[in-house]
Amino acid sequence: MNIGSCSMSRFQFPIRLLTKPLISMRYNKSFLSLQNSSASSITTTTTELTKSKQNEPWLIVGLGNPGKTFSGTRHNVGFEMVDTIAQAEGISMKSVSFKALFGKGYIGDVPVILAKPQTFMNLSGESVGAIVSYYKIPLKQVLVIFDDLDLPFAKLRLLPKGGHGGQNGMKSIINHLKGNSAFPRLRIGIGRPPGKMDPAAFVLRSFTKQEREELDFTLHRGLEAVRIILLEGFDKGATFVNSAKKIEQIG
Repeated sequence: MNIGSCSMSRFQFPIRLLTKPLISMRYNKSFLSLQNSSASSITTTTTELTKSKQNEPWLIVGLGNPGKTFSGTRHNVGFEMVDTIAQAEGISMKSVSFKALFGKGYIGDVPVILAKPQTFMNLSGESVGAIVSYYKIPLKQVLVIFDDLDLPFAKLRLLPKGGHGGQNGMKSIINHLKGNSAFPRLRIGIGRPPGKMDPAAFVLRSFTKQEREELDFTLHRGLEAVRIILLEGFDKGATFVNSAKKIEQIG
């Protein structure tokens, strides 16, 4: 397995969050006089240290197929959602690790790992399972983003757990997590194929100009949802996502 830049430390994120409390404890001379400081100062320091320990990484995975042939198709909206997050939060996705385009950074004070598996959709679990195992990420902090034929176009649905719903990428992930499906997922509706069109062909179609405008709005809404989930909690994120709002309402 190619673990690239991850080989040094499983939780090696930019030092601004995770190492700051340790530096202040071990090397700041003023800490030596902490015993003479006020009780409120001690309480503040303890609170900051506790907060840093609670900020364990989240894994955010977008599903899709690699290569220019599939870029911009309905089956790749998971990739597009991760790209939207990476661009907004300044997270580089140029490294390749765990069979995925891979990046580490922060959303607020919460460390995140972004991943776009490059295994092709049906084998997504090979990548996701390896990342979860290596970083020992609790499943409640593994958010998988993918397309859904059963949702109206550009509609979002956030759930804390569930089955694969016939989505092959999700099926692969659940299999590689030993059958455990208790992880959150953000579904992006791509609508149903017209007439008697084969669904397998439909998911590889591109978007019309109008659909692209709607999808861009949805991706922005998804970005806000991810920020709420990580910074304010899953329940608030679900309330935000699952209360429908159409693009006409912002015109």
